[in-house]
Amino acid sequence: MSLSIAELSRRSLEIFRELVDTYVETGEPVGSRTLSRRLQTPLSPATIRNIMADLEEAGLLYAPHTSAGRLPTDEGLRLFVHGLLEVGDLSEEDRLYLNQLSENSGQSVDRVLEKATSLLSGLSQCAGLVMAPKTDAPLKHIEFVHLTPGRALVVLISEDGVVENRLIDVPKGITPSILTEATNYLSTRLTGRTLSQAKNTIHEELNHFQAHLNDLAAKVVEAGLAVWAGGDQASSLIIKGQSHLLQGVTEMADLEQIRQLFQVLDTKEALHQLLDASIKGDGVQIFIGSDNNLFKLSGCSMVVSPYHNSRHEIVGAIGVIGPARMNYGKIIPLVDYTAKMVGRLMGAGI
Repeated sequence: MSLSIAELSRRSLEIFRELVDTYVETGEPVGSRTLSRRLQTPLSPATIRNIMADLEEAGLLYAPHTSAGRLPTDEGLRLFVHGLLEVGDLSEEDRLYLNQLSENSGQSVDRVLEKATSLLSGLSQCAGLVMAPKTDAPLKHIEFVHLTPGRALVVLISEDGVVENRLIDVPKGITPSILTEATNYLSTRLTGRTLSQAKNTIHEELNHFQAHLNDLAAKVVEAGLAVWAGGDQASSLIIKGQSHLLQGVTEMADLEQIRQLFQVLDTKEALHQLLDASIKGDGVQIFIGSDNNLFKLSGCSMVVSPYHNSRHEIVGAIGVIGPARMNYGKIIPLVDYTAKMVGRLMGAGI
């Protein structure tokens, strides 16, 4: 059976809260003697053991080894996070650290999201992850910029104000005038339309030689379309700081669970599905242990929050994966602030 917060006595709540707090700090099983020294209310170890036995019977605690202390179960952690956790405010130091995101205006979306993931990973000491938005908004501008022989930059600006920059390989002999011709050709056909809407028409025109472009300009157009063609099929996934998941792992069994999680992260499919599902709801969401098949074997949890574009539409999600004993009180405001900052940057056109 399981208990709700309302069904726990004041004494049981105090012991349960202190046990989870101690576990988050140490990652070790917590015994009755340790709790008796930490509790504000004087209680004997024998009394604490009896209450811990009741909490274990309720499915909130378990003993990893015979005669060991107790650890919170996944269900216990969920009860703690959703009913007892006191979420702290973001510290001024962490806020200033995350504000580095807004430095260097004109960054591409990918660069901003990669930087946000790295900053979040560093502060939380967890693996940071983000699902980038799909590039299928109506376009306002597209331009090819000559860089070096054989290389050009594609600049794509959506009506949302989102700027994307991509390097492409182009045939030898491409001059700035040819790039201008390719830019003009695409701009007249893409403005106000999504790439997926314009792509087939442009390909058809090029295939039937109906476009007034020379061969080189046509190849530049093809190259530019190829760069963006995948953007409307699926959003991208960025993961940073996976090494943080190995910190504090001492048991071989735990190491094997983390190894299995890395295998899942490498495929990214399950994680992508989980992030995709998380953006259907607003606000910070928390997945603990067996909440999801992705973490069932790994003893990990995920804290994630969606972010919005300039039209206040949810377009992606950002968060962290860490041990189930992560410091939720600190990490929840970190994720929330980062998601809101990414949304503000997107709304401002980055």
